[in-house]
Amino acid sequence: MPLLMLNFFIAAVFTLLLGSTRISAFIMGFILGYFILWVSSPLYPDTRYFKKLPKTLNLTAYFLTELVISNFRVAWDVITPAHISRPGIIGVPLKARTRLEIFLVSNLVSLTPGTLSVDLSEDNTILYVHVMFLEDVEQTRCQIIQGLERRILEVTR
Repeated sequence: MPLLMLNFFIAAVFTLLLGSTRISAFIMGFILGYFILWVSSPLYPDTRYFKKLPKTLNLTAYFLTELVISNFRVAWDVITPAHISRPGIIGVPLKARTRLEIFLVSNLVSLTPGTLSVDLSEDNTILYVHVMFLEDVEQTRCQIIQGLERRILEVTR
């Protein structure tokens, strides 16, 4: 059984044993299950679970932070009389090579307010992104590459 499924099973059993229906009990069970599996990690020598889960949580936290910041920025531009947006389309060179990696990068870029994946080059090396607030092209490219794409590649590779 994959360790993630085993961790979910431990969390579910913990929640049932507490007789609780709260999500906080499940989360505590998940954390407890992760600790139990980590302590017993010598039994699982070929697993990358203990490296991938923290990186996945890091990607999730980064994306949610960017989502909140972008929402406020777009909302501020909408409710104020003077528009601060400077739209533009930039090409972002991708290090992502598999379909899953490119899919995740392009969709998480599109899910963030103020940015939209427009197109992908034929050789799948450049993602064209429409940016609502384009102050500096290189800084925006760097933000996508070093922020979002790097974290996605850490999770998928």
